[in-house]
Amino acid sequence: MNASDRALQEAAEWFALLRSGEASEADRSRWRAWLAASSENQAVWSRVEHLSSRLEPITSSPDRHLAVDAFTVARTRVLQRRRLLLGLAGLAGGGLLGWGTWKHSALPGLTLTWLASHRSGTGEIRQVALADGTQVWLASASAFDQDYQPGLRRLQLVAGEILVSTASDEREFVVDTPQGRLRALGTRFAVRLSDTGTSVAVYEGAVEVTTASRGETTVLQAGQQSRFTDRVTETPAAADPAREAWSRGILITRDTPLGEVAAELNRYRRGHISVATEIAQLPVFGSYPITDADRTLAMLETVMPIRVRRPLPWWLVIEAPPPAP
Repeated sequence: MNASDRALQEAAEWFALLRSGEASEADRSRWRAWLAASSENQAVWSRVEHLSSRLEPITSSPDRHLAVDAFTVARTRVLQRRRLLLGLAGLAGGGLLGWGTWKHSALPGLTLTWLASHRSGTGEIRQVALADGTQVWLASASAFDQDYQPGLRRLQLVAGEILVSTASDEREFVVDTPQGRLRALGTRFAVRLSDTGTSVAVYEGAVEVTTASRGETTVLQAGQQSRFTDRVTETPAAADPAREAWSRGILITRDTPLGEVAAELNRYRRGHISVATEIAQLPVFGSYPITDADRTLAMLETVMPIRVRRPLPWWLVIEAPPPAP
């Protein structure tokens, strides 16, 4: 167990004790001492409190449907206020200047996600039909803005990942990200944002990639994928079928490290999944339900030397099983 997971486990244990009603004053003193011991302890404690509080209103409600409906009403009121900020869309006008301005906007990423034209919740895979017939699938916790103009069809990927199947139209179709612009050439392709850049996989037609800073252009053909930053596009490689399978709710693994599988499942589950360092490189093969992490991990437990523990309802720990007696 690495240091971060150890701190998270300690925070979970303290949280469980303090919420149990059985904590003594001496226990509370030890908890305060633990909390003051390091900034990492304070950070993971805040995360434990935040995740637990987010889940509590629904899990503790006597009628979960009513709780979800109430949340939906509140969310709708927030989205209605979006109209007050529509003027900001003018900052992202047509052409390369538009996405360059959007890239340097002062709005934080979370705000952009909430204000996006289309977005999906955690664990949700959503399909959207646009006015021109283009189909867009949003992966978990993803968002994009739609800006259709007389001479241009433009999407701005704000967060997460989308799969696009473009419809025939005389106007160009582009997808903008902070790193550059993707111009569809009659195509079906997936685009994903990460901390290190934008990844694109092409399954039909072709996609022209233009980097933001240098304006370098690369054309990816069907069956190719690549990653690009605002300065450079990596050498194309064979497109991974898994980059498209998620739209059907499937996680495809082919000699994929367990740590990477857990990270992908983590995108579709509220909470946290951690993997012990000593088993993080175990290879995983097969197809699994991407929106049901619990079921997937239960399946993996039957075919791999792993054990899944639940320190808290939202926290899963994948570790090596204890030695046989």
